Amino acid sequence: MSDSILVIGGAGYIGSHVVQTFLKANYRVTVFDNLSSGQEINLFKQARFIPGDIQNREQLKELFTEKFDAVIHLAALKAAGESMEIPEQYAYQNINGTMNLLEAVSLSQTRIVVFSSSAAVYGMPNYLPLDENHPVDPINFYGFTKYEVERFLGWYDRLKGIKFASLRYFNAAGYDPGGEILGLEIAPANLIPVVMETAAGIRAEMSVFGDDYPTPDGTGIRDYIHVSDLARAHLLAYQKIQNTAQSLILNLGTGKGHSVLEIISMAERITGRKLNYTVTKRREGDPAELYTGLKVARETLGWEPEFSDLESLVKTTWQVYQHPFNRK
Repeated sequence: MSDSILVIGGAGYIGSHVVQTFLKANYRVTVFDNLSSGQEINLFKQARFIPGDIQNREQLKELFTEKFDAVIHLAALKAAGESMEIPEQYAYQNINGTMNLLEAVSLSQTRIVVFSSSAAVYGMPNYLPLDENHPVDPINFYGFTKYEVERFLGWYDRLKGIKFASLRYFNAAGYDPGGEILGLEIAPANLIPVVMETAAGIRAEMSVFGDDYPTPDGTGIRDYIHVSDLARAHLLAYQKIQNTAQSLILNLGTGKGHSVLEIISMAERITGRKLNYTVTKRREGDPAELYTGLKVARETLGWEPEFSDLESLVKTTWQVYQHPFNRK
């Protein structure tokens, strides 16, 4: 019988792609989600769905009376700017929610956690590419919550024998190339969905925050990783821990970046539409460039991005925005 995997937040944008990846690899998957940002359309009929909330400790204890071989933890608030305005909500959801989950895991037979972390733990880059040895110094409260959870996981490894993978994402983007996942993110804050909303007419215009950076076209450069590539890394991380019984921390990106204007230009080419944008001042705390290297993920997991070229990132996203379900 195949292993049983619990995906916390499995109805969300990244979570649904993770569920899809494990299902395709013939695992048994259970999704636990409160649908606050996840959507029913993102659920797969092959996966069992249990509605619930990581803030409900009794629900979690009941959930873990069943044996899961691993839990994939993706339930978190994730807007860096918002975290600076309402830190108490980010502390409650991201830290308190994870502590509730670790309590339930500790009392269960589950001993593997794959955690959705973030490159936000690093803060401003001291050098590029930004690797796993870079100092950790978050500059927003969101990044702080992710790093605090990593520290808790380190202690639970030492004290309880719970092995973990902390996957520090760069910028997740794109959609399932096969077109199975259709749920758009609710109130997206990331660049590519904002570009798509502008192209689709959902937004009248968008802002470009600064065009005077020391980059080739003056706009900020970021590392964008296709969500399906990201999802595959979760599967490989689980398999790695299963085989080695060792925890791991690694970055997930492509090793290169794309500028804001490059993305707008690609979107105009793929959509055939001219985008309305206004250049405004830089946002405080935004570095000119931010990208990682592939060395650790490649050597540890044998992982290589497959769909993370800029054309695939934009094209797979536009396909979902143009789907009849999202044009009602």
